[in-house]
Amino acid sequence: MKPARIPQIPSAPICWADLPWGEYYREALEQQLKPWFAKMYGFHLLKIGNLSAEINSESCAISHQVNVSLAGQPLQVKANPLHLPFAEKSVDACLLAHALPWCEDPHRLLREADRVLIDDGWLILSSFNPMSLMGLRKMVPILRRKPPYNSRMFTMVRQLDWLSLLNFEVMYHSGFQVLPWARQGGKLLSTHLPALGCMQVIVARKRTIPLTLNPMKQNKSRTPLRQAVGATRQYRKP
Repeated sequence: MKPARIPQIPSAPICWADLPWGEYYREALEQQLKPWFAKMYGFHLLKIGNLSAEINSESCAISHQVNVSLAGQPLQVKANPLHLPFAEKSVDACLLAHALPWCEDPHRLLREADRVLIDDGWLILSSFNPMSLMGLRKMVPILRRKPPYNSRMFTMVRQLDWLSLLNFEVMYHSGFQVLPWARQGGKLLSTHLPALGCMQVIVARKRTIPLTLNPMKQNKSRTPLRQAVGATRQYRKP
């Protein structure tokens, strides 16, 4: 397995329009996230990266939505996503729309999102699927240097493992297909073959207690109760 951290990576696209069929990807992703945005509440929604800033999140009840990136439009806070200028546990939800594919240190980016999220805060990830036809095109030398094939494509299992280490509870994860002649995506392919979809999305929540309890620790911490002598005996008349 290739290491997650690399010395350098090509610069991320400024907007979805910089990608071939980028607007189709954006609209399909918005359709996937719309029902989940409706479930989120709080005070602050952080959109990290250029592509996250363009995601329509009007259905989200969180009114204060801040776009953070080094460049692009619309932009409210100019900062490096690996060094977010926010206090710990100050954000209710973080959106990382295709931020990991163009990040040189995805582990650190996830740790920064985990740091600023409140307890039970929401984290949304989206990326390209290496197990799709798009992932196969990445193997072609001519296409490898062009977007979106110059991005890093992580498998769903690998991303779920990262979230598990940070103690996130995954609420939803799936792949879905985007077709250039169907602006809302290939529903038939997404329904029957989600694992082969060119895009994938993960919705998770930050938890503060272990998701699985260690039975050994649980038994050690449990104080044994002394048995009351004769408490269970049945009283019999002589």
